[in-house]
Amino acid sequence: MSTLLLDYLPLVVFIAVALVIGVVLLIVPFVVAYQQPDPEKMSAYECGFNAFDDSRMKFDVRFYLVAILFIIFDLEVAFLFPWAVTFRELGPYGFWSMMIFLGVLTVGFIYEWKKGALEWD
Repeated sequence: MSTLLLDYLPLVVFIAVALVIGVVLLIVPFVVAYQQPDPEKMSAYECGFNAFDDSRMKFDVRFYLVAILFIIFDLEVAFLFPWAVTFRELGPYGFWSMMIFLGVLTVGFIYEWKKGALEWD
């Protein structure tokens, strides 16, 4: 039984060190912080200027389209790394399935480009 516990000792040490570092990082700002708030520090911060409009204003759809494009291309890269690592073992089926996947993404990108989703006025 003791050899089994010794196998888990590095894991226990790692978790203990992580917990100590986490607790220290949570406590140190309260000890070190300068505690004299003034009205300027307590005011709302809006990118360097005062708020000028309602917080419930509508966003332009292009923001969402750019976010969707980012997610699409992020997923593309996430799928390309494992494919590139196992490229030799996949054979022609793996190659052509990835080419179809990349083709669909390319068609989507061209569609977004033609619709003007990437144009900023």
